[in-house]
Amino acid sequence: MYIKRNIEFIIKKTIKNIPIIGITGPRQSGKTTLVKHLFPKYKYISLENPDNRDFAINDPKNFLATYNNKIIFDEIQRVPELFSYIQEVIDTDNFSGRYILTGSNNFLLMEQISQTLAGRIILFNLLPFSYSELSNSKFKNLNIDDIIYHGLYPRCYDTNISTELFFQTYINTYIERDVRQLKNISNLLLFQKFIKLCAARIGKELNQTSLGNEIGVDHKTVNAWFSILEASYILYKLPPYYKNINKRLIKSPKIYFYDTGLVCSLLGLKTIEHLKTHYLYGELFENFVINELTKYYLHSGFNSELFFLKDKTGHEIDCVIDSPNSFIAIEIKSGSTVSDAYFKNLKYYSELNDGKTKNNFVVYSGIENQSRQHGKIINWKNLPNIFKIIRK
Repeated sequence: MYIKRNIEFIIKKTIKNIPIIGITGPRQSGKTTLVKHLFPKYKYISLENPDNRDFAINDPKNFLATYNNKIIFDEIQRVPELFSYIQEVIDTDNFSGRYILTGSNNFLLMEQISQTLAGRIILFNLLPFSYSELSNSKFKNLNIDDIIYHGLYPRCYDTNISTELFFQTYINTYIERDVRQLKNISNLLLFQKFIKLCAARIGKELNQTSLGNEIGVDHKTVNAWFSILEASYILYKLPPYYKNINKRLIKSPKIYFYDTGLVCSLLGLKTIEHLKTHYLYGELFENFVINELTKYYLHSGFNSELFFLKDKTGHEIDCVIDSPNSFIAIEIKSGSTVSDAYFKNLKYYSELNDGKTKNNFVVYSGIENQSRQHGKIINWKNLPNIFKIIRK
């Protein structure tokens, strides 16, 4: 069963006006399924296939002569030698929709694009399902704990594979393929421990010194390993907001993973019941909400405008959206019962800005939507209400 992706419209519109589009994102996020569904007349060539890869590496001109129009090259970063030849083909005979490139390694893909294909390609990011995509399918009645625990990778919904087995295989495959492709890490067990330590710090400010001390590596190694995890779409940093606030603000980013199911696996959670009582449940719910907001931007073809706000005295807003049209402040609470305390920091920053912060929200796990003096309360299923404000 195919589940419609929100990114479809912008991809179909863009391919009419540029010779190459690229789609990058985590392994198993649905890139291949998406492009095959949208462009059934295109020839699909996987460069994970040893025969295809050997042909492309050893005879790139004849390879591109064989596959010269309406071609999907999957995992294109596996053959970096091909990019300069694609550039030559496009510069010689430029027409729209010639190639679709996909890849699961953002660093290698962007490096090659910036060197050879700049101005000839538009790149999109495809993440695992968003809840809004699942809500239009047979999975629309899943509760929040199901979603956090199982995550939103398509494979967990289109097969009967167990969540535990999927993520064990995912991590092992990631370690063996992507990490070795990016960097020769001598101690893979230590690197895997590093990933688990990062999972235990979701929703927390990044402290590279603390991470390094805990596993016995230096600051440079932590920075390099973190870059690998970012390039492979395992985790990302939410930057701090720093504009127009007359306070001393925290400047370190916060850590989030692209999928909460992966975090649950790394934390060793075996059942949904374990999730409900886990000390990081609030952070996992927060990670889910931040991911949904991130997917809105990336699947619409935009750059993220998401930040968090925290000053040196501990006043914090979990997420702020600073767009040209509006400033939105969002508190994220995993509780299902509304408390006046939820509005404490929203009120604080609103007063600091002379009441100019009008779009205040509390996203929670309850079922009601309410309007209060200091902001609106919306349940997690109604996040599109925030998107409507962004689009104005």
